[in-house]
Amino acid sequence: MPIAQINIARFHGAKDDPANAPFFNAIDHVNAQAEAADGFVWRLVGEGNNATDIEIVQGDPDLIVNMSVWRDVESLEAFAYRHADHRAVLARRKEWFQDITPSLVLWPVPEGHEPTVAEGMAKLAELAANGPGKAVFTFRWYRENRSG
Repeated sequence: MPIAQINIARFHGAKDDPANAPFFNAIDHVNAQAEAADGFVWRLVGEGNNATDIEIVQGDPDLIVNMSVWRDVESLEAFAYRHADHRAVLARRKEWFQDITPSLVLWPVPEGHEPTVAEGMAKLAELAANGPGKAVFTFRWYRENRSG
């Protein structure tokens, strides 16, 4: 079954602060590599080639979202944690973003389903309220609980 993921991040300062330029300079390249990765199915895109212009919380333009669907957890995990350019961006996230917990959630979706931001935010809220399980989970929970 395909897997969806949403992750959110809030910049330390204004989104357009020059300190965030390295993040924005990397995003189109990393997104193109994600789209070419084995197991990639779909990703949320706003007005530009990414989703950073989508205001997911009214009045909070510095909170950004990334949401995608992958064939399975393994293909998403391979891209997220083993792809050099994506890992380079992850390694610098504390420079650009505040700590938000939870900021990432995974959940199974039916074949062909493109989740909405509202759905993703509800899944984050479900993870925050109830913790991980089969309906909503993290990479860590999945690794510790997958069978086989």
